[in-house]
Amino acid sequence: MTALSSATRGVLIAFGAYAVFAFSDASIKILHGGVPAYQIAFIGALFGCAALPFIKGRDDSWLDIVRSTNRTLWLMRFFCGAIGAIASIITFTKLPMAEAFCLLFLLPSFVTILSVIFLGEDVRWQRWAAVVVGFIGVLIVLRPGFRELSAGHLAAAIGGLVAAISIVIMRKMGPAEKRLSLYGAALLGTLAVSGILMLSEMVVPTPRQWLFIASYGLLGGAGNVMLMTAARLAPANLVAPPQYSQMLWAIAFGYLIFDDAIDLAMAAGIVLIICSGLLTLAREKKRGTPLPRAVVSADNQASLATSTDETGDNEQPAQTASHAIPQA
Repeated sequence: MTALSSATRGVLIAFGAYAVFAFSDASIKILHGGVPAYQIAFIGALFGCAALPFIKGRDDSWLDIVRSTNRTLWLMRFFCGAIGAIASIITFTKLPMAEAFCLLFLLPSFVTILSVIFLGEDVRWQRWAAVVVGFIGVLIVLRPGFRELSAGHLAAAIGGLVAAISIVIMRKMGPAEKRLSLYGAALLGTLAVSGILMLSEMVVPTPRQWLFIASYGLLGGAGNVMLMTAARLAPANLVAPPQYSQMLWAIAFGYLIFDDAIDLAMAAGIVLIICSGLLTLAREKKRGTPLPRAVVSADNQASLATSTDETGDNEQPAQTASHAIPQA
């Protein structure tokens, strides 16, 4: 198989992975809040365990799920994974899908800001311009002062910020941390935190609700495995842009299933937010900076995150949800 055909396959698999993530997120919205967010997160994480055999490397031990080179940062990832999973569920429950993705696509901007503050990165004006464009797009979509903001908007902001914190944590931990440990931290965190929280409010799901909760968890795990496969076949500058195809799925689901409408202002904001992310990718490609490789996370929305491992060695452990945007 030629390098070109391998890259093409990787890109196509990446498009498929992000479509699967979009279907997983739509499964949450179809539930219409009939099951508490904590309970969805817990059951979804249980189904997400199905991805573990595909994430485990040949030389990994199952105990690597709880092992770490830095226990403090592992525990921070543990709690960030739980908060991010719960926040994303609330976001898709409360907001139109397109609007939810608009806010979640701010993740690279959050990473840029946090990387400057906590990692001391040298970010040049082009990257700052992309951040500004992204935030202008969000202001156009939200129109604060002209429309009521809800708990869904707050959850989206919290989810994006927590995911960015998690990414910066993983960058700090370095590539020595095993993929199984990184995925396991978020997975175990979601199980533990949501399991405790749901004790105060539990419902018995109907067969239909079980179907969509299972869909949320299993499709999330499948999307992660597909994204890992795409990362092995194609370079990151080809795997990363397809994530924005989720917006097309969100618009289609909103129109066909949820009766959501997109006005001209929201469409303009969506374009600016997507351009913000693509401008960053284009900038890195022009400078010849090695772009990070997409990897897995227990939180579906961390599919927007990527890893620094660009060695080309498929057996090299990748860094979960790290280096979402490389240094400018």
